[in-house]
Amino acid sequence: MTGNTLELYWDATYAIALALIDEFPDQRPEDVGLVELLHLVERLPGFQDDPAVVSEQTLLDILNVWYEETANP
Repeated sequence: MTGNTLELYWDATYAIALALIDEFPDQRPEDVGLVELLHLVERLPGFQDDPAVVSEQTLLDILNVWYEETANP
């Protein structure tokens, strides 16, 4: 871990969704496609995993959690 930045890996879908909310507060998850989501996650501070190993299902899980967390604050 570097400083106060949490290290993020693909299996931490909830933590990634929360980081997306913090890092991109004006971005609406319902407007984000899977390719764009992949790029947003890669830009998160602390993201450490290999973008080439993510599955479509993992991206969908992140997107769903992101949507649920922003729809029901």
